[in-house]
Amino acid sequence: MSELAYDIRKIMAALPHRYPFMLVDRVLTLEVGRRIRALKNVTINEPFFQGHFPDLPVMPGVIMLEAMGQAGGLLVLASHQPAENELLYFTGMDRVRFRRPVVPGDQLILEARFLNFRTRAAKIAATATVEGQLAAEAELMATFGGKP
Repeated sequence: MSELAYDIRKIMAALPHRYPFMLVDRVLTLEVGRRIRALKNVTINEPFFQGHFPDLPVMPGVIMLEAMGQAGGLLVLASHQPAENELLYFTGMDRVRFRRPVVPGDQLILEARFLNFRTRAAKIAATATVEGQLAAEAELMATFGGKP
């Protein structure tokens, strides 16, 4: 399998998310049908840091999960092109664990690999690390469905 890398323009062409919910800055490597490695630069300018927590900014776990889901979504979309009237929906998560706080200035490395992939649904093992330390891990599910 050949490895691909995406800049922000290619990411925005693939995902429907936009500021403040675009949580993948760059795809470092992508092996279609196998795995992805992506980057999220965590900055103090993130809107969630205003309230989580004002005197001790910590990236919310659900935001880390969303970033992992977006990286996994890029893997799924690179591996299977949806029909014109379809979107990829985040449908579930299992075995979620948070291992260390993520703070402004960190670079979050998002990795995902297929556990199971069918035409309409995928199950992915995902991790988020900072400087080689595990910050979060989960099994994520996604399904193709119609656009509202």
